[in-house]
Amino acid sequence: MKHEIERKFLVINPTLKNDAITHNHIKQGYLYKNHDRTERVQIKDGEGWLTIKCKSNSLGTSRLEWETEIPFKEAKALLQLPVGQPIENIRHIILS
Repeated sequence: MKHEIERKFLVINPTLKNDAITHNHIKQGYLYKNHDRTERVQIKDGEGWLTIKCKSNSLGTSRLEWETEIPFKEAKALLQLPVGQPIENIRHIILS
């Protein structure tokens, strides 16, 4: 199991996404979510992923995370079962 380190950035310049070297289309839904653990299914650029994240440390900066690739067909089926509505976004990858 690996540690996820939270990094959040406030992007002030809306044209910065024009500098992206690539973009990832992401659709995800939470299968289970509470303050101790979240379980998420995600489709990213045609690949399926299942992720379990544990409670954050006391500072909220890191937490244990387990993630594995699952068949695309299974990920699509699991996205029909989320808690709340699935979320879709585009992640812009920008070199610093």
